Amino acid sequence: MKSTAESVHQGNKLIQILMFTLVISVMNVSMFNIALPGIRAEFHLSAAQVSWVSSAYMLVYAVGSVTYGKLADKYALKKLITIGLIVFVLGSVFGLAAGAYWMIVIGRVFQAAGSSVIPAAAMIIPVRYFPPETRGRALGKSAIGLAVGNTLAPVVSGLIMGYAGWRWLFCFSVLVLLTLPFYRKYLDDAKESRGRMDVLGGGLLAAATGLILFALTGGGWIPAAAGVLLLILFVIRIRKAADPFVQPRLFRNLNYTFGIGIAFVISCIAFSIPFLIPQLLAGSNHLDASVIGLIMIPGAAASALLGFAGGKFADLKGNLFVVCIAALLQMIGFFLLSAFAGINAWIIAIVLIFSNVGQTFMQVALSNTVSRTLAKEETGVGMGLLSMLNFIGAAVATSVYSSILDTGSSAHWNPLNTYPGSYLYSSIFLVLAVMMVIVAAVYLLRFGRSAAPQQNNRAGVGS
Repeated sequence: MKSTAESVHQGNKLIQILMFTLVISVMNVSMFNIALPGIRAEFHLSAAQVSWVSSAYMLVYAVGSVTYGKLADKYALKKLITIGLIVFVLGSVFGLAAGAYWMIVIGRVFQAAGSSVIPAAAMIIPVRYFPPETRGRALGKSAIGLAVGNTLAPVVSGLIMGYAGWRWLFCFSVLVLLTLPFYRKYLDDAKESRGRMDVLGGGLLAAATGLILFALTGGGWIPAAAGVLLLILFVIRIRKAADPFVQPRLFRNLNYTFGIGIAFVISCIAFSIPFLIPQLLAGSNHLDASVIGLIMIPGAAASALLGFAGGKFADLKGNLFVVCIAALLQMIGFFLLSAFAGINAWIIAIVLIFSNVGQTFMQVALSNTVSRTLAKEETGVGMGLLSMLNFIGAAVATSVYSSILDTGSSAHWNPLNTYPGSYLYSSIFLVLAVMMVIVAAVYLLRFGRSAAPQQNNRAGVGS
């Protein structure tokens, strides 16, 4: 059996590899959003039709993250990552050769089916290879990979499309193969647990999640009702099966349930930045897409630079300290956005630093908190569900924010804002600032006593 020091050394190597993999994965998610107008024009598609390039990816990516998480509780993570990355590359090659629209969508589906092993690994590796008292630093490094990916995506996407065309975005993803030999070297051959895989339970959860996400992204009430029905059948299944896909006791763990609930709300709040800010800058500031991408870069870059600091603070001062700092930064950011929406775009770029850094700190602290509520055998599926809920939160936020903008309300709740064309955005950001106060209060009430630094809590005890 490896010592703790050996495990941490091995984990440090894996985290460095994981950071690069996350950069590629995150860029692959968002780069194609910029390509949608070109794909739509080439294949003469409607806006709803071309949206499947992103929607299909998000659906499979969300379901895949929890599926790989469950598989990681039974099978060696080394094998899963090998399979996932190979499928990811095969999907990229298929999309690169696409001569019809359906081939693009199939390529994206295969990309998502493979690359969804990456968020699962990003949740599992810090938990398996680092003790609780140093886990925050590992999660902070993972957050850096996410932030760097978000920073580079619009820049790299613009360069590739400008010189080679949108198809070559698929080629960029092949770079992920460079990491496979290192995963094969540093991931251990964890002993696989015995027992049958609850395929029916996993299928019900996957289908329910897919239908609900489809409904939230514009599918209507019929898939929503079908998704709820399948979710009920999933609950019945895990209560009856001898070896269920998800153990019911996981949801009876109130610390875990509160943790993923808070993370879901935070995901809904955080998605306001990438969704609303481009529309605000385009509508109120009349900027084109290339300039909007530049405005978004400082906040993402600050997140990349300070992500490790958030993890270090979590280890040294506790998760509660980081949550409070994160909530304060986000409250300041959202309040300033509410007050200055519609003002000079470069001032907005500076304000976004508060919100983006706050979100990175919050992500690190919540992931760390949730990981400490789980028993070892629940790590894979428990963290996978957390990852899946983050994607569902983004889908919920998209639906809600779109509906609010479509109403065209002239609500003006912040008297400090004097830009009539941005009153609605101002009111939304003011509400989000208040929601951050509520989220911080709920976290304090549930985890305040146990969120102490360098505390190795047992399963079921939040931190």
